[in-house]
Amino acid sequence: MNDNKKKEIQSATFERLLKHLDERKDVQNIDLMNLANFCRNCLSRWYREEAEKKGVTISDPDAREHIYGMPYSEWKEKYQK
Repeated sequence: MNDNKKKEIQSATFERLLKHLDERKDVQNIDLMNLANFCRNCLSRWYREEAEKKGVTISDPDAREHIYGMPYSEWKEKYQK
């Protein structure tokens, strides 16, 4: 497998993970932390950090919006228990 195909597959897998988390809004970040030792906030931080390694600046709110599919404050108001 060449590098481009590997990156395409990894990207599609990441997008699938985000879709899965979006469909499971009932799963709280604390649940994810307790079971998997990461949460949506971790994913948004990793996303921002990896962008910075590539020379792309993304703010924390923008990174969270990418992961949550909406502004974080909106997600918290609607779904955080």
